[in-house]
Amino acid sequence: MITPGKTVQDSILFIQQNLDKDLSLTVLADEAAYSPYHFSRMFKNQVGVSPMYFISSMRLQLAKKLLLDTAFPIRDIGLEVGQQSLGTFTTRFTNSIGMTPASFRASLQHSEEYMTTLRQDRQQNTRTNSASFQQLSGSIHTEEAFNGIIFAGLFPKPIPEGLPIRGTLLMQSTSFHITNIPVGTYFLMATAVTWETDSKKILLPHETLRARHPYPISIDGKRPLPEIHLIMRKPEITDPPILISLPLLMKHFLQRSPISH
Repeated sequence: MITPGKTVQDSILFIQQNLDKDLSLTVLADEAAYSPYHFSRMFKNQVGVSPMYFISSMRLQLAKKLLLDTAFPIRDIGLEVGQQSLGTFTTRFTNSIGMTPASFRASLQHSEEYMTTLRQDRQQNTRTNSASFQQLSGSIHTEEAFNGIIFAGLFPKPIPEGLPIRGTLLMQSTSFHITNIPVGTYFLMATAVTWETDSKKILLPHETLRARHPYPISIDGKRPLPEIHLIMRKPEITDPPILISLPLLMKHFLQRSPISH
């Protein structure tokens, strides 16, 4: 049992080691030696989502890995991650990753194709629009020299799942402009892949650099927003998994269609 005073990181390690088991809030709280209320509040404050939502996301991440690493039928993979119904699994997967399980399994080759095209297309950078009250601008920097693609998006939840409400892709400049943002409250998150990243690591981005703005960003259409500055860092154990398919975002960019929900 995790002794009192241990961290959320300890609980996440426990979750990672027991994804195949019944992990209720009571089980997690008992393991961490906290009350369910205190544990849930502490977990959400550090991770951004509730413990149960985090577990569900980790299981979808496992499903992505099984789709690429095994020939298991999709129904069996759904059962492996706790979904008794194939329809429920397919719907949940599609909403979070942006494509069906079958399409995701078949998308391995597309990652390399998209990366090659983007690398050849580097001179055409992200388009910018005139300033408006529904535009978010700023910069994204890496602590070390970086040569590749940076994805930045506004999501309705503090986890990169489903297509972002609005987003952009950077290849050269670290300045970004996200325009025509609907009124609402969003979470800004970013990740990056180098040109040398292999296709599987793009589809399973566990180790990619990432960043997230610490506070929700409210768009009211009336007041201009201050510039946002993000610094990319290595992943931390408290980061929710990146569920949205990065090749799908590349495809949107290459088609010059808005990266949006």
